[in-house]
Amino acid sequence: MNKGLYLKLALQNLKKNRKTCLPYLLTCICSVTMFYFMSFLAHNPGMEQVPESRSLVSILNMGTCVIAIFSFIFLIYTNSFLTKRRQKELGLYNILGMEKRHIGWVLMWETLINAVCSLTGGILLGILGSKLIFLVLLKLLCLPVQLGFYVPVESVCMTGALFAVIFLLSCLNNLRQVHMASPAELLKGSSVGEKEPKTRWLLAAAGVVCLGVGYWIAVTTTSILDTLGNFLIAVLLVMAGTYCLFIAVSVAVLKLLQKCKKFYYQTSHFTAVSGMIYRMKQNAAGLANICILSTGVLLLTATTVCLYIGREEILKGRYPKEVSISAYDIDEKQWARLQEIEKQLLDEENLQMKEPVSWRTADFAAVVQGERMDIASEEMGQVLAEEDQMAGVVLVPLEDYNAAMGEERSLDPDQILLFVNRKGMDGRKKVSLAGREWKVAEELPELFAESKVSEPMINTYYLIMDSVDTVKSIQRETTGEEMLTYQKSYNLSGSSEKFEDAENQLGIRMNGAVSDPAYVYVDGRQLNRASFYSLYGSLFFLGIFLGLLFLMATALIIYYKQISEGYDDRQKFEIMQKVGMSKREVARTISSQILMVFFLPLLTAVMHIGFAFPLVRRIMKMFNLYNTGLFVTCTLAAIGCFALVYAAIYILTARMYYKIVNE
Repeated sequence: MNKGLYLKLALQNLKKNRKTCLPYLLTCICSVTMFYFMSFLAHNPGMEQVPESRSLVSILNMGTCVIAIFSFIFLIYTNSFLTKRRQKELGLYNILGMEKRHIGWVLMWETLINAVCSLTGGILLGILGSKLIFLVLLKLLCLPVQLGFYVPVESVCMTGALFAVIFLLSCLNNLRQVHMASPAELLKGSSVGEKEPKTRWLLAAAGVVCLGVGYWIAVTTTSILDTLGNFLIAVLLVMAGTYCLFIAVSVAVLKLLQKCKKFYYQTSHFTAVSGMIYRMKQNAAGLANICILSTGVLLLTATTVCLYIGREEILKGRYPKEVSISAYDIDEKQWARLQEIEKQLLDEENLQMKEPVSWRTADFAAVVQGERMDIASEEMGQVLAEEDQMAGVVLVPLEDYNAAMGEERSLDPDQILLFVNRKGMDGRKKVSLAGREWKVAEELPELFAESKVSEPMINTYYLIMDSVDTVKSIQRETTGEEMLTYQKSYNLSGSSEKFEDAENQLGIRMNGAVSDPAYVYVDGRQLNRASFYSLYGSLFFLGIFLGLLFLMATALIIYYKQISEGYDDRQKFEIMQKVGMSKREVARTISSQILMVFFLPLLTAVMHIGFAFPLVRRIMKMFNLYNTGLFVTCTLAAIGCFALVYAAIYILTARMYYKIVNE
């Protein structure tokens, strides 16, 4: 056979099947472009100028890996679907005299054309849009625009190699399907529906158990130490449960509807329910994929948008005042020397200290059980895993409290003032520590620059005691030491452009004035602003980027699902119209069938989000975001926006479905 004929047939086939091949080609181009974008950003030398560039590049590399894995799975899955849709066409070629190796050549040419168009178009779009995407990232990170144009060769090579492998494996899978099938099987191909599935109670029970356990883990996890590990376990269980839910439980529900005569024996319901049961195995897998992708879009969008919007609030919560100083293992004379260095530096920079607060502390990790506090030890590792029992204890002399807060309180030797940084833990009447017991004279609503939050990562108990001697005696009994930590915090006034340099120089000069083992830790809001914005801006960028990728995949799966069902149902509706069913009744039946299954994945995704909310909220707290109201708002907004997009996809695909069945 003339080899030029293979190319001609391949071009004709792609043109003839453009309704299915064109969306696949566009998806391939978009996948190539998005992978190139992420790889370009990760390998761009301009990233070296970004604060916390290592963290940012790590996040971008993670995004590159996610896009690579997702593209690999999704494109091979989609290509397999397209080949199945064309089995009748390929079988006809076989019957007309073409051997399977000839069909294989046609398929290889089609794959090569798709690969060349996808790689060429995707990489060109990536190169043309790479500067724009870099500028968008810099804008999100609140960094100045950088000029210049750069094309990283390694990104081009990585993109070409990855998608070449994907197209090669897709081609081999196509050849395998053709080689394994007989001509008769190819001719029947896509017209072969699934046998009516039996109600698999064991699989349904497994799905309910997986979902139940996943939800239970999400709702009951309280330990910060276990949050990330449990989140991954819950995700895997919910994914498994989702597939079982759609494959087994949906069949059981449809058969129950079938037994309900008042519902089932109606024109629209009869054809919809019977059709769905007949092909439920194929539908269920697609619906489960849509549900999981929808959940991923909602989670990524809600969390990253929330972190980005709340980044300034997170920064101020982490650094209540502009400058925070902690000096360890020093005495009064050294502290006085450090104060002189601080004053000298601020004078040089023409900055003024505002609202200064200084105090001394003795702090240690403790296990809190009721009113009893015990210093943490390795033997208590199991106890420390419980969030409500693991805590920090900070002892503060009363004289420092009075000086810092401008008060003149007095305490008996057996009395303390108590501040706990967590809301809802009020009401303690006494505290037991180091074999001694203190009465709580008052529980304070706030202390220094710190106020209560709903659920901090670690509970911290501040105990204000009657004297320095009492604090040192407790420190000696609990830790064996007798050296207090000097703390100070204040705001700055003056030129804000000098804040970062002043905070940095303050740490350098102070540490240069002390000797080992003493050291000084200086932290500042402006000193960390760039790194905060870099972290949360890059997470926002990655979340939106991956969210768009998952949304594209969701839309494509829905599109192909509707196209596939449209062709499968066309003959059935032709028969229905021949026996007296009007076009209006056909349209009503189509709407009923689509509505019954189309919005089920969205509703299930919203249910997943609802149960995941407590666990995701704890993950947000690991990023120092305690504003639950903001997170709820972002989640509801993400669900609302996604529902609108989902509805738009529904309208478009319903029209396409109706057009196919009425051709």
